Amino acid sequence: MDTAWLEDFLALVDLGHFSRAAEQRNITQPAFSRRVRALEDWVGTPLFDRNELPVTLTAAGESFRPLAEETLRRLFQGRETAREAGRLSAATVRIAATQTLSVSFFPNWVRTIAGFERIQATIDLTGAHMAACEQTMLRGEAQFLLCHDHPGSTHMLASEQFLSVHLGADVLLPVCAPRPDRSGPLFELPGAPDAMVPLLSYTSASGLGRILASVQAVERSGASAKPIFSTHLTSVLVAMARDGHGMAWAPLSVVADDLECGRLVRAGGPQHEVPVEIRLYRSRARQSPAAESLWALVAGARQAVRSDVAARVML
Repeated sequence: MDTAWLEDFLALVDLGHFSRAAEQRNITQPAFSRRVRALEDWVGTPLFDRNELPVTLTAAGESFRPLAEETLRRLFQGRETAREAGRLSAATVRIAATQTLSVSFFPNWVRTIAGFERIQATIDLTGAHMAACEQTMLRGEAQFLLCHDHPGSTHMLASEQFLSVHLGADVLLPVCAPRPDRSGPLFELPGAPDAMVPLLSYTSASGLGRILASVQAVERSGASAKPIFSTHLTSVLVAMARDGHGMAWAPLSVVADDLECGRLVRAGGPQHEVPVEIRLYRSRARQSPAAESLWALVAGARQAVRSDVAARVML
């Protein structure tokens, strides 16, 4: 069995479409389908129900999924452990972060971690879309994942094999450019019944895109929205919205300055906003001393905040 088959399996579980999963795995759809079939032949039973879209797991597939996740994680983590044992360089803490948070959140967050300088480690930050970050974590190539999260959205780390801690809050809100006369938004939800709202959207590889899809933000807005552009890059969506190409849901942490100076305006009321969390994920397995030190600082800071809040409530 090829370990790439397990990565294919998990990509298809996550995306639900052969074409999207093949694109994420950077191979053609026929080749991807053959590899999935080869895995099913190796297991000896169908793992996916192909009679509906998105494709779903069979009972056998459901039972095989945690084994595939654990096997990949342990295999790649074992490789990283072996590599670390042979390194003579300074300790490195590897963090995978969604590109949005790597710019808008990470720099300020690091400065707030009391005792961070005592870790004596090099921080290796990799920014990518959520799908790539998940694969990086499952392969053991990163010790932590920094991402936006929402109770209604699912991802590969939402299992008992991983721990997470709440770091902050954000909100996704619809924004667009103002009208030329500054009298209101260029596009407004829900919009006129006979007018299509041009939608600047996230791809399925984006964690924010998954969140918006899970809460059905577009459908619940009541708008006749027409997707005209998609990307996993929040910065590109915001730039497109700023230039008047359409409306986009974007994190308040990213567009706050644009809203304050009027380059962007809200395209809908509070009912169209989506509250989200910022969370840090890690594997339950023992990490390197430097990574465990960082986790202890972060988890300890969150515990201190909760204890302070509880004390105030009692007073």
